[in-house]
Amino acid sequence: MPRNKRPLPRKSNNTPQPNPDAQLRELSMLALTVIERGEAGTDSPREEELLTLVRRALRRKHDEVLYGAVEFTKLSDPDACRYLRDRIEEEAASQRIRREGAPELEIDAFLVPLFVRSIGGLKQDQVFQDEAAFDELVRSFKRDGLESEQASVVLVRHLYDLEGVNAITYGTLHEIVREAAGSMTSKKPTPVPLLEASMRGWSGEDFAPDDEAMELRFLFGFSLKRADDPFYEVPEDEAGSEAYFDARMERYRAWTQRAAPLLKRCFSSRPEALEVNFLYQDLFFGARAQGADELAMLVSLAEVNHVLGKHALALEDARAVVAVLDGGENALLRTNLYRGDELVGTLDRPIDLSADLGEELDTMCEALLSFGVGVVETAADFTEEGQPEGAERFASA
Repeated sequence: MPRNKRPLPRKSNNTPQPNPDAQLRELSMLALTVIERGEAGTDSPREEELLTLVRRALRRKHDEVLYGAVEFTKLSDPDACRYLRDRIEEEAASQRIRREGAPELEIDAFLVPLFVRSIGGLKQDQVFQDEAAFDELVRSFKRDGLESEQASVVLVRHLYDLEGVNAITYGTLHEIVREAAGSMTSKKPTPVPLLEASMRGWSGEDFAPDDEAMELRFLFGFSLKRADDPFYEVPEDEAGSEAYFDARMERYRAWTQRAAPLLKRCFSSRPEALEVNFLYQDLFFGARAQGADELAMLVSLAEVNHVLGKHALALEDARAVVAVLDGGENALLRTNLYRGDELVGTLDRPIDLSADLGEELDTMCEALLSFGVGVVETAADFTEEGQPEGAERFASA
């Protein structure tokens, strides 16, 4: 008889999962190292390792790792945080498509932020009802030089609000781009369930029929092109690079003039009642941030106008002093408003710790000057009574 043997232990089907905390710390340390060594944009081994980890997290939909790494790095070094966030956002919004025996392709997800003024506000059920205007709008991206003549451009037939684009995470956008690439390279229709799920209703208050409305909206689109298309090649020298982007900006400005009437027809059955103001087209997350920042600035200026109005103080007679203060988890951009030396109001706006604080300060001061405030100054701090310390007159660049 065969000798009885001790049974072998069963292998567990539960494969150990990577520790998200360890992964985000690894990403953060790589970003810090790249910045400390001045290797950003140099294709160094450390930068390549960081991009590999970012792409892996995107493929696995590990948003907790990516967002966690950004937050963790924010506490250590704002420059490294901005670098890491830029790399994540770019990788989420762009993908390379490699097929055997065919040129390598690249697909990018972009947004065009818009401010739409109207009486009564936009109505979602009226948007994109003009087929001819929508088709002409799509063609204009190539016709007017925003994209290469050899590229394929698709616009999503849905107008997104800020909450709608905010709901799209790094991992979700990565999958949406993958869906779009499959659809744009297929000879037959393919499903795009994540993209369809992103087309949600607008949030926020409804406007009365006679209300003056200003609404932030986004066009969402995809551009598919050969990875080696010379149209998108940015010169390496500084002068050439500057000239490239200047020319691109001029084409964009010209496009906005021609696209505005089409967009009005796309947005309403009464296009003559709309006013459309464009921000710059960018990859998804960059354009989203641009729109949110501009909206926050408009809200701040409206608050300035409200405070001055309460005190019967004209813009040209007001004095504004701006300072960046410690706000705990965030920095705080404080604007104090004065009639001479008399404090009449204080406005605070939280700023992400990873932001370029000097740039935020300058942007606020420039906006106040453009708005018509008579005197704009910067300060190092304010006393308990609200008087500025180390105040200096702001000189517009």
